[in-house]
Amino acid sequence: MNTARRPGRLAATVLAAALAGTGLTVAVAPAAHAATADVVAKLPFTTYSALAVDSVHQRVFLADAAVGSSSNYGRIAVYTFQGERISTINTNYHVSGLALSADAGTLYVGERFRISAYDTTTLALKSGPNAPSDNCGREVVVAGGKPYYTSQYTDYLSQCATATTTVDTIVNGGWQRTGWNDSGKLLLEGGPNDTFVMGQALNASAPDPFLSVFDGSGETPVRNATRRFTDDSGAGALNLKDVAVSPDGAKIALADASAGTRLLNTGDLSDAADGYQSLPAGATASSVAFSGDGKYVARGASATGATPDLLVQPADPTDSTAPLEFVFEGSQDGDRVVPRGTEWSADGSRLFTVTTNTAGNQFWLHIIQPPAVQYDVRLGETLTHSPAQAVAGEPLSVRGRLEHDGPAPAEPLKVKATRTDAAGTHDLGTFTVKEDGSYTVLDEPGLVGDATYTVSCLGDLTHRPAADVTHTVSVGKAASSITLTAPAEASMSTGVHITGTFTAQGKALPERATLKVERTDRKGTGTLSSVTVAADGTFTIDDLPHTRKDTTYTVSWPGDDLHEASTASATVDVTR
Repeated sequence: MNTARRPGRLAATVLAAALAGTGLTVAVAPAAHAATADVVAKLPFTTYSALAVDSVHQRVFLADAAVGSSSNYGRIAVYTFQGERISTINTNYHVSGLALSADAGTLYVGERFRISAYDTTTLALKSGPNAPSDNCGREVVVAGGKPYYTSQYTDYLSQCATATTTVDTIVNGGWQRTGWNDSGKLLLEGGPNDTFVMGQALNASAPDPFLSVFDGSGETPVRNATRRFTDDSGAGALNLKDVAVSPDGAKIALADASAGTRLLNTGDLSDAADGYQSLPAGATASSVAFSGDGKYVARGASATGATPDLLVQPADPTDSTAPLEFVFEGSQDGDRVVPRGTEWSADGSRLFTVTTNTAGNQFWLHIIQPPAVQYDVRLGETLTHSPAQAVAGEPLSVRGRLEHDGPAPAEPLKVKATRTDAAGTHDLGTFTVKEDGSYTVLDEPGLVGDATYTVSCLGDLTHRPAADVTHTVSVGKAASSITLTAPAEASMSTGVHITGTFTAQGKALPERATLKVERTDRKGTGTLSSVTVAADGTFTIDDLPHTRKDTTYTVSWPGDDLHEASTASATVDVTR
């Protein structure tokens, strides 16, 4: 396993010591910080279909899909919140959907020919009413006190992608059609207040899949908001891998393999005013889940190498706190997060994530404990800069200090800086805070006048953002200079030959400087032909003076918006 292509475990540098030896690494990314604990369990499956988390009894249920043959047995592995497998429920046929009742007393299981109900305390079978035959794998959700489930029958597995899927329920102990159906896989996800979401998987028979919100409180489900996603040009179709509903029911997040993580308003399924940042380059969205307390969202992905496979971040998309970024890579981790493979405990204290290897025939359960405590961060209000006189086009350093409560972060905190001048606000990037709390913002101001630097600390999942601090610097013009080398004596017949050098500090001139040349002698002052400075800054002046005795040559440059003017003189004794 490696992170950022470095061999060995990086728990000591990126995670808290509790992570050492677990096989999970956190990506070396800006402000990525540690989970307080991580446990990994290798699942006894070669296929996977569903995950359900019972926060009342602290049990995790995982189903082995094993679809494809009526002779395939099914298994449900049962784990504690500490990652210990305590039981395995064996079924006569494949299992492919799990859902818990509202009180977590019953686990509903989608099997090939029935919907079984198990007691979550004893794991005993309570009931198993028949259901329409399913060959492709069910989705199960509970709303209004009863299970809704999908049924899809085909002759061959290859037909599952486009075969018609019906949505059924159980009434008085027997199955009943709801009347809702469509082609291909239909994903079901529960929400608060007896609602659930149905999303269609992209397939050849559904080039523009739908997403719909249902009220499941009555005898039959009633559809509310619905949406398809292609634009007028036919682009933008939904490629759904997972659905999550926020605990308050106001937002729906989608893991869209084409568009990343979409965030929608539940009421009309319009795009939320603020969305989540893009997944890292090379990562394809595969799962999404809100924490039960509504504070965090987990975004799973399929990625390779050191690209993060899992981001854990504030659920509020306007909160710019840097996410935890996890990389799963290798024989102890799996290589990517599976679709529908992420769920939280009700209190948000644990995140359960299923990963698989590249071949998709081995599976791991990761139990992650994100930090539950955040500590205050303070940016010192006294900032300094050097050099004392800032100059346009030259390096400038702005220095400050940061303090934080609680333990030292496993990965150094970072500050973000901007410069505001007459041309607007400019992002200067992020800068690492040293162990002693000091940081240095590096810049090269481009305009003369006041430049205000704003420094902020976004914090991370263990440190709150700090109040911004500002520092205003007066930026002056850069210096220019002219040096002349002239003979002490020259004659009127041979003329005067002067060489010189022009330099301008700061920002490079847009074109070569043109210098004004004046000659002052006994007859007065006159202007000679101007000279253009060569690329290396040198120039020459050749003149035939008109009179004897002291003759002074003055060379000047008027300056520009970013550079001071400069002048130099040389006096030559002219003889006949």
